Amino acid sequence: MPAVEWQTIVLAVTIYSCFLALTWFWDTLPLVFVFVAGGWVVAWHGSLQHEVMHGHPTRKRWINDAIGWPPLSLWLPYAIYREGHLTHHRDEHLTDPIEDPESSYFTQAAWTQLGPIGRLLAQWNTTLLGRLMIGPAVMILNFLVQEGRQILSGDRRRAAIWLRHGVGVVVVLTWVLVVCDMPIWLYLLGFVYLGAALSRLRSYAEHRYADNHEERTAIVENSPLFGLLFLYNNLHVLHHQRPAVPWYRIPALYRQDRDALVGLNGGLVYDGYTDVARRYFLNAHDDPRHPRHLAPGENGASVALQ
Repeated sequence: MPAVEWQTIVLAVTIYSCFLALTWFWDTLPLVFVFVAGGWVVAWHGSLQHEVMHGHPTRKRWINDAIGWPPLSLWLPYAIYREGHLTHHRDEHLTDPIEDPESSYFTQAAWTQLGPIGRLLAQWNTTLLGRLMIGPAVMILNFLVQEGRQILSGDRRRAAIWLRHGVGVVVVLTWVLVVCDMPIWLYLLGFVYLGAALSRLRSYAEHRYADNHEERTAIVENSPLFGLLFLYNNLHVLHHQRPAVPWYRIPALYRQDRDALVGLNGGLVYDGYTDVARRYFLNAHDDPRHPRHLAPGENGASVALQ
């Protein structure tokens, strides 16, 4: 790899410039455009954060972390995202609700504790429509509750991360609400919530349980627009096989090795996000209970729906 990946430097400058311009000129632009573009920029920034935590665009981790650190999404500290995501890359534990921080599955005990309403919401969240509508709220609230419990239990390292993150949030909100005079509802709904929803679209069909861990990671082909938004992590099996490959090299490498990658993941391939929507818009992507954490005597087979 080069000492500096200028493609990613240009990408970072583009994303932050779009954010500053969009927030500065928001009151001269159509409201719908600001809403949609705001969500796009925050989701794009999340993709940039994912890129830098894998060692891009320089060989200096502190520089990479500085590029990804600004908390445009407000709710997710970069340091916690980085720690959890790198743990997620232990592929032998993919989808396991205890070992994989990014798993959307429940253990049987957690499922029982949800109660009837909680289980109904969790089942709705397994559909694509539910994931886009309530998924961001479920994800953010669950994350904040878990983080609050850790801090209240005396985790000083976590508290220090949140303190530094809070400083960044103050800077972002001062720019948005005071300097740019944007209504807070617009930033929270358009930039933060829609940005989280777009990110949930990416992660919705990325993983599902299979006995062979190499078959737990999906591929979403033929999606140039969302491919750019997600920095080609829609070709997700390649990222898990070679996580250090920079975003701009993924499409060519995927075309070169497509047959091998599709064979490796057992043919878990979607023809764009329209194909994902056709299959799962109102249908469950999978049983929300993890097959290896069911109650004794229950069927442990995956029941992913096509």
